Amino acid sequence: MIRTRAVHWRRGVVFALPGLWVLGVVVWELLWPRGQAVQLLAAAPAIACAGTGRRQCVAAAGACAILALVPLGSAGRADAGIRVGTCCAIVAVAAAGCAVTVRRRRLLRELERAREVAATAQSVVLRPLPPRLDGITVAGGHLSVSEGALVGGDLYEALATPYGVRIVMGDVRGHGLTAIGTVAAVLGSFREAAHDEPDLADVLRRLDRALQRHLCERARAEGRAGPGGEPERWMGEEFVTLLLLEVCPDGVVTALNCGHPWPHRLACPAGDGDGVGARAAAVGRGDPLPPLGLFPLPSELPVARLTRLLPGDALVLHTDGAEDARDAAGAFFPLARVLGDAAGGAPIVPARVIDRVQAALLRHTGGRLSDDIALLVLSNDRRRAAGHGPRPCLVRSGRPRR
Repeated sequence: MIRTRAVHWRRGVVFALPGLWVLGVVVWELLWPRGQAVQLLAAAPAIACAGTGRRQCVAAAGACAILALVPLGSAGRADAGIRVGTCCAIVAVAAAGCAVTVRRRRLLRELERAREVAATAQSVVLRPLPPRLDGITVAGGHLSVSEGALVGGDLYEALATPYGVRIVMGDVRGHGLTAIGTVAAVLGSFREAAHDEPDLADVLRRLDRALQRHLCERARAEGRAGPGGEPERWMGEEFVTLLLLEVCPDGVVTALNCGHPWPHRLACPAGDGDGVGARAAAVGRGDPLPPLGLFPLPSELPVARLTRLLPGDALVLHTDGAEDARDAAGAFFPLARVLGDAAGGAPIVPARVIDRVQAALLRHTGGRLSDDIALLVLSNDRRRAAGHGPRPCLVRSGRPRR
């Protein structure tokens, strides 16, 4: 409401500015009739074109041309040449202003179409998450360091597969157009492999192969491939940190981590309903694997059992931009504390957690982000049927197929 009033107030000031300018020139001419101030009327059409539009420009030009020819003050008749020249200048400025206005409007229409196309393309790459997947409530959010960009170097996706709900969260080195290409390659491979591969380890191998193909194709396109078509050494600096999760029907969460921050588990106290906040704790065991793209994957991948999501619990995935965000004094963002406050009491609503954490991040950094930030919240809304428990999920060893 306040923002709408401010917009209307600014529009009113811009609309009245040409009239105020003309009024000031006329008053000046009447009080100090030397025939010089009338030349300032030529600026009124330009002001009208810049602030309002073509019609206002024509109207202002007509009014100013008439005023320029009307002698004002005792010295008005002696300055006929100046007034005629001013009238001609007003007409020329109005014609140029109308041409500029037409071009500006055409460019604005093209910009709006380009924004629509870009938004559509970005939504295909980092498409909106479904609100619910196989009893799991899902919500995701993204803050880009590039103004106007919906997609940066961060990626996430959640899919309901025959093997459980599978989630990927990743962070591509850098941001910009090159990072978006890598994001598209990894997400495209995950959307196929998550449904095709029974083992989570094989999904990760598919993602690694897709990344290598993408880097090789990009190297050849940029003329930086080696003699055998392989990318040169500089491509070794291109990598993706990745967290691959699988939520089984019984709530067991297994994961493969390639250099990515471990997730946080949000758990409300039993019988919570009195506004007591949720507890946030990082989950994860052992050292993660190196990021994809730096080294070949080992022959055996350690699929880790992270935790078990009970009904009402939630899991928060994030990129390192959330933990590394700093305020003006250099203090890091207190992610765990903010997650507990954002969750509030039971029930945990993922979309609400995302909104509150993003607002807290922007307050902490003053709106000046140094890196892209992606958040994804999963809440277990499954309920155990009387006498029937969910089928268990086996943690596979991750050995390559023969």
